[in-house]
Amino acid sequence: MKILLDMNLSPTWTPLLIDAGFDAVHWIELGSANATDNELFEWARSNDAIVFTHDLDFGTLLALTGAESPSVFQIRTQDVTPAVLGHRAISMLRRFERELGEGALVVADELRERVRLLPLSR
Repeated sequence: MKILLDMNLSPTWTPLLIDAGFDAVHWIELGSANATDNELFEWARSNDAIVFTHDLDFGTLLALTGAESPSVFQIRTQDVTPAVLGHRAISMLRRFERELGEGALVVADELRERVRLLPLSR
């Protein structure tokens, strides 16, 4: 699974995900730090990658456009560091690999997780 890490997450996520067997890249290695969400969205779509983010805008973008890709893995917690969330994120990426491969929005917060298949209905 190819993962594009959004600018709002630390680049320290990249080696953790690579060590876990994922093909991961942080946006800072690819484009401008002030790139729009649409630019990341299009790069992920064109490169068959999922967007790993802490930004709520990607879920909104999926809903407004009715897009079937890219998949988005969204963490909605206060502490988004790999030291705190790394194990859980890797576990969820593996558990929801099929859904993410087919098109999904996977959201995790402190208490729960949910999966919505794409396209999202309005």
